[in-house]
Amino acid sequence: MKKIVILISGRGSNMQAIVEAAAKQQWPAQIAAVISNRADAGGLEYAASRGIPTAIVVSKQFVTREAFDAALQAKIDEFTPDLVVLAGFMRILTAGFVEHYAGRMLNIHPSLLPSFVGLATHQQAIDAGVKVHGVTVHFVTAELDHGPIVAQAVVPVLDDDTEDTLSHRVLEQEHQIYPRAVLQFVEGKLRIDGNRVHISN
Repeated sequence: MKKIVILISGRGSNMQAIVEAAAKQQWPAQIAAVISNRADAGGLEYAASRGIPTAIVVSKQFVTREAFDAALQAKIDEFTPDLVVLAGFMRILTAGFVEHYAGRMLNIHPSLLPSFVGLATHQQAIDAGVKVHGVTVHFVTAELDHGPIVAQAVVPVLDDDTEDTLSHRVLEQEHQIYPRAVLQFVEGKLRIDGNRVHISN
């Protein structure tokens, strides 16, 4: 039984998709905790309603990123997770924190990496005039929005798309591929080889 800790900063829609998939599909895994860096994160209430332990480590209370990451790491490790899942966790993590969870921390990013790193990815895609956009699940490395790619989903960019309409269609795909990627980790199907992820059947 693998233990998963999910980090959120807001409503946690990807966290909810993972929790619901784990329950419906009876994963050999336990969502051990949902942790947020914001006390007002809407996803905390949802997690609590599902009987999942929650915790808050408020980032604004720490002077440095290193101090926050150390406190967050200590809180995460109380739950001894096999996997840490970033689900809309809006913090840039220090190299030491990332190294501590190397090979066992996943993130989802709303673009087809390595294109459009950082924020406002949907507007970046529209402004660039690309015909396709999408979402990427990847292992976390110290380089922001990089790391071995587990899964991607492609969404067409329509002529009349706005940031909101494109975001909505990408989010639908996020809710499909993130639970699937987490389950593949739980089942031991992911193997990192350099910058590639091999997925076994």
